[in-house]
Amino acid sequence: MGFLRRQVVIAALTANAIRPLPGFRVGIPSFFAGWLTGELAPQVLALTVADAAAHATGRRRDPLGLALAGASAAGLAFLIDQARRVGTEVEEALAEGVGVDYVEQLDHAPTPADLAVPWRKLVYPFRMRNDQVRVERDIAYDDHGKRGLLDIYLPAGRPPQGAPVLLQVHGGGWTIGKKEEQGIPLMQHLAAKGWVCVAINYRLAPRDPFPAQVIDVKQAIAWIREHIAAYGGNPDYIAITGGSAGGHLVSLAALTAGDRSWQPGFEDADTSVQCAVPHYGIYDFAGSTGIKSAILMRDRFLGPKVLGKRWESDPDAFEDASPILRITPDAPDFFVLHGSHDSLAHVDQARLFVEKLRRVSKRTVVYAELPGAQHAFDVFPSIRSSHIVRAIDRYLHWHWNTYRREHT
Repeated sequence: MGFLRRQVVIAALTANAIRPLPGFRVGIPSFFAGWLTGELAPQVLALTVADAAAHATGRRRDPLGLALAGASAAGLAFLIDQARRVGTEVEEALAEGVGVDYVEQLDHAPTPADLAVPWRKLVYPFRMRNDQVRVERDIAYDDHGKRGLLDIYLPAGRPPQGAPVLLQVHGGGWTIGKKEEQGIPLMQHLAAKGWVCVAINYRLAPRDPFPAQVIDVKQAIAWIREHIAAYGGNPDYIAITGGSAGGHLVSLAALTAGDRSWQPGFEDADTSVQCAVPHYGIYDFAGSTGIKSAILMRDRFLGPKVLGKRWESDPDAFEDASPILRITPDAPDFFVLHGSHDSLAHVDQARLFVEKLRRVSKRTVVYAELPGAQHAFDVFPSIRSSHIVRAIDRYLHWHWNTYRREHT
């Protein structure tokens, strides 16, 4: 590919990351292009500058290509600055949602170094290893074969005792995905600090239509209640997190604790959680919000691929699966995160979900809307995800310390 063509591609990717292509049909390609370009903006900027510098020193210079490279560099610098501001924006969301004095409940107040961008770790963003963490893999929590396995992330040093527990639920449109693919930066970060983190597989549609997925999440919660003490976890304290389809399942499980119809064979198990941290979730299966993209998703994907039925034939099934319709005053604490430029899960779903939570729930609700962020902004280490991981760390430690104070 010649220099001009490379710069045309980079310019198009950068423009899409800044302002994604609208529309349901182009949502998936717009997401992939914008997600990777936005989260890898420092790497793309470095390659663009190096390519332009090499071309500028050659015999044949393409003014249009160099101009496009300059425009792309400016756009990528904008994306980097936007990602760097996430730390301040999420901190403001935490202060608004749980009080400006929440930092006083932490073991240690964050230092400027704690809040700075960890540039060294971002050089190789797909290399996710942490020598401070060990993983117990492929433990069965039900009888569904590979889809009924979980991994447990533990501190590598002294075994924990009575540690708080985080349950991670992967995304993938309810049809794909594995426990090893998502939530790794957050689980490694927390496990290194002494938490016990559990990542699960669950049955996938369309082979196993919904509600098989939320049943499995609830069964994993029940397994944690019964068995996690053997791994040093506190069975009385479970936080739950996940993104996309995982964000939907996290929210739905958190809002339907004790729903016996979704606990076959373990009807009396305690499936409550103490707090939920969904990322870029789907909150409206039924199209009840009237959002056009939610209705299109219901009719073109959720119905035929996930539930295996049509809205017209069984609207109750779609409504039962909608977290926004399952909110009660007894909902647990929530920390909701969503990108303003999400091409797959429109941000209006998150806004309306949070609005209803704040109106109905008796517990705290934190909402961080991340300007310029696409779907899946936390999958691998990036500027934005590093800020998000540490913000969730502060939130969860605030919540855990508050819980301990209230239960002693």
